This record gives sequence, C-alpha cells and structure tokens, in this order.
Amino acid sequence: MTGKFKVVGLLALGAVAGALTTMQLQAYARGSLAPLPIEELQQLAAVFGMVKSDYVEPVDEKKLISDAIGGMVAGLDPHSVYFDKKSFKEFREGTTGKFVGVGIEIGMEDGLVKVVSPIEGSPAFRAGLKPGDLITKIDDTPVKGLGMEQAVKRMRGEPNTKVQLMVFRKDESRSFPVTIIREEIRVQSVRAKQIEPGYAWVRVSQFQDRTIDDFARKVEELYKADPNLKGLVLDLRNDPGGLLEGAVALSAAFLPPEVTVVTTNGQLPESRATFKASPEYYARRGNGDPLRKLPAALKTVPLVVLVNEGSASASEIVAGALQDHKRATIMGAQTFGKGSVQTVRPLPADTGLKITTARYFTPGGRSIQAKGIVPDVWLDETAEGNVFAALRMREADLEKHLNNGEEKKDEVREKAREEARKKLEELSAKTKEAPKPLPEFGGAEDFPLKQALNQLKGKPVAVSKTMSERKAAVDADKP
Repeated sequence: MTGKFKVVGLLALGAVAGALTTMQLQAYARGSLAPLPIEELQQLAAVFGMVKSDYVEPVDEKKLISDAIGGMVAGLDPHSVYFDKKSFKEFREGTTGKFVGVGIEIGMEDGLVKVVSPIEGSPAFRAGLKPGDLITKIDDTPVKGLGMEQAVKRMRGEPNTKVQLMVFRKDESRSFPVTIIREEIRVQSVRAKQIEPGYAWVRVSQFQDRTIDDFARKVEELYKADPNLKGLVLDLRNDPGGLLEGAVALSAAFLPPEVTVVTTNGQLPESRATFKASPEYYARRGNGDPLRKLPAALKTVPLVVLVNEGSASASEIVAGALQDHKRATIMGAQTFGKGSVQTVRPLPADTGLKITTARYFTPGGRSIQAKGIVPDVWLDETAEGNVFAALRMREADLEKHLNNGEEKKDEVREKAREEARKKLEELSAKTKEAPKPLPEFGGAEDFPLKQALNQLKGKPVAVSKTMSERKAAVDADKP
C-alpha cells in the first residue's frame, strides 16, 4: 500500500488461520497419477541442471524442488498452496485453533504491537495485560521496525519457555517488563452474550475444529439465561472461513432437517456433492451430533445475520443458505466472494498441498465466486458512513482468481479504493493521527449491531444510502 496510512487487521497471536478457505481435510493423498508430459518434464530437468551448474553460487537442491512445486501450485489460483514442513505444521495449528504463545489478539499502532485483547485464561491474561497496552520490546528486540508477522514469530515458541515483553500503558504513562511463560493456547472462535433482555448476539470469528462445539455450548448458556429469546444476531463480519463441515453444521442449527445447505461441483467425483442440514453431513465419526442439545426454539427464533466485505468462504455458505431458505435477514455489505472449496492433502516428509477442488453453490444454485452474497439490507460501518470498506480487498481483486481470464478488470472498484486511500492519507496528514478505528464488534458503539436489533424489533433501520451491489462481470456456470 502506498502512502503513510496503513490498515492492519487483527490477529490472534500465533494462530495461522485457514483464512479465506473453505476446506475439506483428507487423511490421504490420491494414489493415481495422470499421464506425464515427457517433453515438458525434460525441459524442467534441463533448467534444474543449468541452475545447479551455472548459477553464481551453489544452491540447495531440495529448496529448488520445493520452490518449483510452490510456483506450480501458486500459478493456479490465490487459494491453492504448497506447504513445506514448517508452514504445514503452522497451517494445521490454525485449523485446530491451538498454538503455543502468550495469548493475545494484536494490531499495530505507530509501529508498535498493540494489545487488542488478551485471550481469556491465557498467560497474557493472567499476567495482567490489558487492551490498549503497547509492546515496545520482545526480549532484547525493539518492536519498532518489525512487521506484525515478525513480532508474532518472536512471541511464539515452545511450551514452557519464557519471553519478556516491555509494555507501555498509555493511561498510566509508564513502561514495565512482563515475563510470560508460553503455553498452548486455544483460540475461542465463538463469543456470545445477551445484548438486552430478549435479544442475544453470537459472533463466529472463523470455522475451526471446535467452533461448532463452542457455538452449541454458548447458545445453550444463552437459552438457560433467557428461555424466551425474541431475536438473535449471528455476527459473521470479518469471518474468513475455515472448515466446510463447520459451515454446514452452523447452517443446520437454524434450518429444518434435510434441506440443502450447499452443493459443490468439481472435476473429481467426490467433489460433486450435496450437503444437507442433518448430522450425517457434519457430525464427526464417533462423536455424535454436536447440535443435539440445542433448544428447538433456535429453529424459529427471528434471526439477523451480519456480514461485511471480510466475510468469506464458509461464512458465505452460511449466509447464502439462510438467505435462500428465507430463514434470516442478511444485513451489512456485499461479502468477499470466495466461492471455491480447497482440499488439504498430506504429502511425504510432513509437507502438504491445499488445492482448489470444487466450486460451491447456494441452495438456490447461485455461485458467488468473485461476487459474494448481496445483503437484504445494506448498512454502513458507522453512523457517519464507511471508513475502511472501500479499502478492503475482495476475491475479484485477487490475481488468478477463478474465471480471471473471462472477467473484465473492475476499474470502478480500483478507482474507489484509490480515492478512499487518498482521503484517509489526507486526513491522517491533516490531523497527524490515524483515523479512528472501528468500534469493537458487539460493543456499545457497534452501529451495524444496533441496526440489526432495530430490524428484530420492527423499528426503523438506518439503511446505507451510498452502498450498492457490485455485480460479477461473468457468472460462473451453474452446477
């Protein structure tokens, strides 16, 4: 990004999430090989030999081969990835929602790591770190000049090892050291609370291994506190996706049994499938139905789903299913538009491949690839309008996205993003401060959440006067 202003998203420290990915995990690699193109393989071998013999300095053979595989896969689409041993381990940690670290959600402010929130029960939480604390040094390394990824790596490590953080607390105008012992952290991908009597809010931040179990537990607690809920808000804003079975299960929690949640279509026979709202399509073998204890009222409680440009993949499956079955009112902004499924396959030497194997379609047969889910009710981010919406990337903005060769460049969106960036940079230069960040989701100043409550209560909703549908230039084929 050019200019002085930079937008940085939140990160659960150390959790390398399966972002923008709807995944099916498979425990085996396919044994069959397609006929190999001999001439092209000879060309590859010739280049490999020339690099080995002619390059200015010796190169590692294994790295050359790994890079060649990575380049082959990266040329397919933005979501297909070859994992070496280290990145595959980190990826698997992200899908389980477990990692070893200190346990904070972070952002960046003035080049420093900012604590957005300590994860409840984590070492950072027990050490007394607070939202708004700035981390200025990690062990002996100043944070100024480090990127977010570098800072994350320095705070991660092996279980039972120490890391010392130098913390600056603004409201107390003091700096102090905190020594934390790293341990395994479980990221909570579901938060829930009663907003006011009769109305509840459930936020799903991504779809991990334990997301549905956590969702079921949180909803049971909500109904124990208030068995007569009059409305519920399901918040999927900035939910980048995750496991396909989680999206099917979350949809099934609100839908009648046996209705279609999503269909997939691809080259392999197993990629052409229909997933329905019944346990056989989402329950894990031997574990039973994770939704079995949910109150029956959840099937009929008035429901609003909040989405935005950061809602992608699995969260779009949920929004699309609930919209097509007219089970919920979808409110917010047009979603990311990732309508493809990736399958993760292990390879020898603890490496792996995440490869796009199918497109998915909503129950009504809609492909949202490079388009997204269009909300029933458009909402701005704040009462003053949209601050960051135009800056956010979508599937259609990514190079090599599916159908890229057939679609026209979205020059209107590129122009809007550039104009929004310039405005923010001008504001930053004028005030010498970064634009005020958006209010916390679920907080008292959460404007879209207030409008969702108004919708549930039958009160007037402040509908956006500026946002409108961005159509895909070419629709993908129907299944």
